[in-house]
Amino acid sequence: MNRVALGLAALGRPAYINLGRDGALPPTRDVASMRAATFEVLDDAYAAGVRHVDVARSYGRSEEFLAGWLAERGHTDVEISSKWGYAYVGEWRLDAEVHEVKEHSAARFAAQWAETLALLGERVGLYQVHSLTVDSPLFTDEPLVEALAELAANGVAVGFSTSGPAQADAIERAFALEVAGQPVFSAVQSTWNLLERSAGHALEAAHAAGKRVLVKETLANGRLVVEAPAAVLDVAAAHGTGPDAVAVAAVLAQDWVDTAVIGPASPAQLAANLRATTLSLSAEEQDALADLAENPPEYWRHRSSLKWD
Repeated sequence: MNRVALGLAALGRPAYINLGRDGALPPTRDVASMRAATFEVLDDAYAAGVRHVDVARSYGRSEEFLAGWLAERGHTDVEISSKWGYAYVGEWRLDAEVHEVKEHSAARFAAQWAETLALLGERVGLYQVHSLTVDSPLFTDEPLVEALAELAANGVAVGFSTSGPAQADAIERAFALEVAGQPVFSAVQSTWNLLERSAGHALEAAHAAGKRVLVKETLANGRLVVEAPAAVLDVAAAHGTGPDAVAVAAVLAQDWVDTAVIGPASPAQLAANLRATTLSLSAEEQDALADLAENPPEYWRHRSSLKWD
């Protein structure tokens, strides 16, 4: 369990692109119902031994829900990572035309770090740039880079998440950033799953260099469960488990992965995901699953077409 983090992307807001949320979430997705659902999943995750929760400013009320849960339960041993860069603008509506807006600027960083601190205080151990791409204005924004370096110097690990078909390029460029001879970033959270493996070499190199590697979208936004390929179903059947356990186990099988982030929408989904921690895939099974990798641009085009609901 020390290699698993619970992500609240699917629970902190009423709409998201993950498949398989219908039927898992409360029938009425008002704030009170979603807060209760979040607490239930957090309780079960904690009872199972998960001690890392991953949130973001754009995950609706995820930071607020987590702060309330920590205050009510009194847990002091939970690691928290959060992200800045996207702002949630969906106004708690399923039919919002736009749910989040991205901005990598010094002003956005300062404002969102203050918001995160107001809710979670000094509990945040890792603060990440949300969805850093190789063309982000961050790379040429000296005041922003210096502000991130200052946060790192004050004891908060600073990282970044990536998305898109050029993740590897973003990873390499970001880890090359330095201020006064010191690297700005010490962690990366990237998409890597059975369908999208293109960042693997860059993540392996980052791990070898002493950087912390977190992997997100382990279920390909639910595609590996709701639309599970035959190879995944065959391996799942052989182990008497579900496709989600196989998908997460495939991530945990990579020795360069420090943390696999899962994003269940219910206690049942959480339990199914966590079966991965007791599942050992053979070399033959891993080879068979490796054949599922899609062309990265095609994978990301498909992801962009997923509907928020």
